Amino acid sequence: MERATQDRYRLWSTDPFFDDATRAELLSIAGQEDEIEERFYKDLEFGTGGLRGILGAGLNRMNVYTVAKASEGFARYLLSEGEPFYKRGVAISYDSRLHSSDFALVTALVFATHGIPAFLSDELRPTPMLSFAVRRFGAAAGVMITASHNPAKYNGYKAYGEDGGQLPPEAADKVLDAIRSIDDIRTLRWTGRADAEAKGLLRLFGRELDDAYMAALEPLSIDRGAISRQAGMKIVYTPLHGAGNKPVRRILDELGFRNVLVVPEQEMPDSAFPTVAFPNPEERSALQLAIDLAGRESADLVIATDPDGDRMGIALREPDGAYSVLSGNQIGLLLMEYVLSARKAAGTLPPGSFCVTTIVSTQLADTIGRAYGVEVLRTLTGFKFIGEKIKELDENGTMHFQFGFEESFGYLCGTDVRDKDAVVASMLFAELAASSRDAGSSVRARLRSLNERFGFAAEDTVSITLEGREGVERIAGVMTRMRADKDGDLGGVPVLAIDDYLTLTRTVCAEKTVPIEGFTPSDVLRYRLSGDDWFCVRPSGTEPKIKIYFGCYGPVEAECRVRLTALKETVVGLIRDRLAQ
Repeated sequence: MERATQDRYRLWSTDPFFDDATRAELLSIAGQEDEIEERFYKDLEFGTGGLRGILGAGLNRMNVYTVAKASEGFARYLLSEGEPFYKRGVAISYDSRLHSSDFALVTALVFATHGIPAFLSDELRPTPMLSFAVRRFGAAAGVMITASHNPAKYNGYKAYGEDGGQLPPEAADKVLDAIRSIDDIRTLRWTGRADAEAKGLLRLFGRELDDAYMAALEPLSIDRGAISRQAGMKIVYTPLHGAGNKPVRRILDELGFRNVLVVPEQEMPDSAFPTVAFPNPEERSALQLAIDLAGRESADLVIATDPDGDRMGIALREPDGAYSVLSGNQIGLLLMEYVLSARKAAGTLPPGSFCVTTIVSTQLADTIGRAYGVEVLRTLTGFKFIGEKIKELDENGTMHFQFGFEESFGYLCGTDVRDKDAVVASMLFAELAASSRDAGSSVRARLRSLNERFGFAAEDTVSITLEGREGVERIAGVMTRMRADKDGDLGGVPVLAIDDYLTLTRTVCAEKTVPIEGFTPSDVLRYRLSGDDWFCVRPSGTEPKIKIYFGCYGPVEAECRVRLTALKETVVGLIRDRLAQ
């Protein structure tokens, strides 16, 4: 263990600046060199999405001190932008995770210490409502305390700009520079709550914002007649112990759904997430209690939202009574096509309409967009980039945003929110199911029809988790080795072109190199294969993982699946071998 790491551990475990609980926790790991190394070998990194890490004492952990340090840096950045800007304040919300409310309050008090007004949610509210609050209050920035769908031992700090989207890279870099300028964490100070409230620098928000948010969602409803006729359709909903519970149930009720059943074991907020290994609606295991309830009730539809209410998962009842879980791409395509087809039929799809998805999401989005005369734009992974396109082309341009999605179960309709929104997605998917049922059909039949019209897809994502410092270094090493290997034949897979988003270059057939325009540098490699097939490799920006995405397309579903199986076996095997080197 390095001397600097030992010194940092000693400081945190002995200095009176740190509270008794922090010192006791650190003294309890005395002599555990690996554990001390993990907690103190570096600062918890502030990226374009903010902070995310394991809860606990230490520089590389989520705790009140690392949250205060991030808030101090954020505050200094806002102050540098001038008084008219920072006086607009910061909106702050939080989810159901351990210490989320404590971290939210400390964040607010750090801003208040600098004379920056803090608008603090009076209870847990989901991420999309934080984004909405930033725009509603005309705030200069926002903070959401959440670790999204990560395991219970994590928490995080999402930073937002004045448009309600996550901080763009340029602003995040300025915040990071301000954080790095804090040489001694013991210099951090923040005012007391009573003092901040007395000065009008800490203000709570609640019901009024809820009402405004619901009022913004209702015009996005497309087929109220179908809802009225199918009001008794059974829907099972689970918030997975998170912040989606109240807003999702409220919007479904206000639109007229009268038979929404909530999974009782997962209804209330619980930071331990005792009923799931991962509170992630991408995983069938997280939906199992909801599926069990749906089976007993013969419900048509299962909806699940993650702890901060920005991701949504779906399970459908099949003719044999079993339930199938849809992929993020399938949900995104169904919602996108529903919005476009309904608006085109109603004559409300204007020229200049566009949708946005990411470079790792399904290729079928482009095909559907062309069918409706709608441009489909692609961004890097991260919903902040989708939000930037909405700001550039809709808010500040002449085009019209219709729908955006990521394959990782994030969806958005409307422009009042600039992050993925599981509340509006739940509303629209329930309506889609009601509309399908009203037409004597089903969501499954609608998906089948979509594939028959636009093509079949065999798609998957494989994540390889490597915890700790060694894992980070091994992932970085694999990306370096793959970036150097551009001979056009990767493990027997013939590669037509490689898009390197770090150098923003495309290598075609291992020879010609051309620039990639319209993107900021990012550690991503995307491999173009024959036809529309592809795979992509990147480190996760929020978890200790390397992620590999796959897509195979064609008119025959079985053939797509055969190609996908072979491609996954080759590529995943190659990457695992390189991780072991």
